[in-house]
Amino acid sequence: MSFSAIPSGLLTPISSLLSRTVLAVGAVVIAPWFISDILHWPGGSLGFTLTGLGAWWLLRPTTLVKPRIPTSTHGWIQHCNEVLNQYSALEEKAGLNSADISRRQVFAEVIDRSGPVTVALVGAHPELLPDTSAISSALASYAPVMLCRARSLPRSDENWTWPDVLRQQDVLIYSLPVPLLAADLLWLARISQDQPAWLLLHCPAGSWTLELQESVTAQLPQRWRDHLIPWDGKVKTLRPALKCLRRRLEQPSHILALTQQRLLRDLHCDWQNSMEELRRSRFRQLQQRSQWITAGAVLVSPLPSTDLLIIVISNGLMLREMAAIWSCSWRPELLRASVHHLAGAALGQGLAEWSGQMLLGSLKLDVGSWLTAGTLQAVSAAYLTRVVGRSMADWMAINAGVTTPDLEELRRQAPLLVAKAAEEERLDWRSFLDQARQWLSLQQISWQG
Repeated sequence: MSFSAIPSGLLTPISSLLSRTVLAVGAVVIAPWFISDILHWPGGSLGFTLTGLGAWWLLRPTTLVKPRIPTSTHGWIQHCNEVLNQYSALEEKAGLNSADISRRQVFAEVIDRSGPVTVALVGAHPELLPDTSAISSALASYAPVMLCRARSLPRSDENWTWPDVLRQQDVLIYSLPVPLLAADLLWLARISQDQPAWLLLHCPAGSWTLELQESVTAQLPQRWRDHLIPWDGKVKTLRPALKCLRRRLEQPSHILALTQQRLLRDLHCDWQNSMEELRRSRFRQLQQRSQWITAGAVLVSPLPSTDLLIIVISNGLMLREMAAIWSCSWRPELLRASVHHLAGAALGQGLAEWSGQMLLGSLKLDVGSWLTAGTLQAVSAAYLTRVVGRSMADWMAINAGVTTPDLEELRRQAPLLVAKAAEEERLDWRSFLDQARQWLSLQQISWQG
C-alpha cells in the first residue's frame, strides 16, 4: 500500500495547529489543578477568574473627554439657567425657603446690561489719582464712556478682596507709584484675569527708561507687559499717555460682551459654591448608606475576589447617585472611568489595607475563622467606600456645572484627591468606629436570631 506524500508547505500550518490545540487542552486540564493545589487560590478557578475580571475592569483603558467651557454670552446664559433650576430643585428637596426670585432678578440685570462702557479709576494712593475731568477729557472719543473715581483701596487688608462695584466695571485704570509697593502688587494679583485693566505708573518726566521698564515688568505677571502707561503727572501729557487705552475703548461692543460673560461666569461660580453646601449634606446621607451596603455585601460574600468586585461596583452605583446630586449628566463610561481612576489610586495607596483584606478573605474559607475575618474585611470595605466616596464628591464638585470630566486630569489628580479624602476621614475616625460598632451589633443580633 502506498501513501501520497504530504506537501511540505502544509507541514508547518498543521504542526502549528496541533501545537495550539495541545496547549489549549493542557491549559483547560491543568489550570484548575495548578490554581487550587499549587497556588491555593481561594475559590479555585472561579475565584481566580473573578479576580482577573476585577483587575481587568479596573485597568482597562478609558476614553479621554476634554472639558467644554462656554465661549459665548449665549452659552453662559444657558449654563446659568441650568444652575438656577438645579438650585431651586435642591432647595425644594431640602425643604428650604427658595431665594429663586432674587437670584433670577440679579441674573436678569446682567443679561439686560448695556452701554456705555464704564471705566473706574482706582488705586491705594489717593494723592496720585488724576482729576476726574482730566481723565474724562483724555479718554474722550466718538465712543462714549462712563467714568467713575473709586474710593481709595486700603494699603493693608486681611482678604485683599476687590469690592463688587469694581468687579462690575468694564475697564479698570489702576494708579500707582514707581517703584512698586507690596500693597499695590497684592491688589493687582486679585484683579480677574479677564477684566481689562491698565496701570497708570507715576514717574518723573524722562525717567521711564528701558532699564526702569524692565525692572517694573520683572515684578509683574505677563498680562501687564502691554498694559503699562507711564505718566509724569501733568494734565497736558495725560491724553497722549492714554492713546493706547483710548483706541481699545473705541470697540465698546466687544468690551461690553466680555464684561457680560465675566459677570455671568461669576454668578455661575457663586451659585455653584452656595449649592455645594446643600449637595454635601445630601451626600453625607448617601455616604452613610452606601458604606454599610458595601460592608453587608462583603460580609456575605464567600470569595475574596468577589469582595473586590463588590467594592468597586458598589462605588460605581454610588457615583451614579452622586451624579444626580451634582446634576452631572455623565455617560456610563465616564462614571466607570472615574471609578477606575479613584479606586485604582485608593488601591495603590493601600487604603483599608487591601493586602490584609485578601489575606483575611482567604481565612474566610476556614470555618473557625470565618466570622472574625469576614467582619474585619467588611468594615475595611466600608472605610474604603467612605474614602473613595469623598474623593468622588470632590471630583464631582470640581466638574459640576460647566465641564464634563477630563479623565486625563483625573488620572493626575486621583492620588491627591484620595489622599486628601483619606486625611479628612481620619479626622472623623472615631465617628466611623462608632458607626461600625452599631452596625456590628446589628449583625450580631441578626446572626443570633
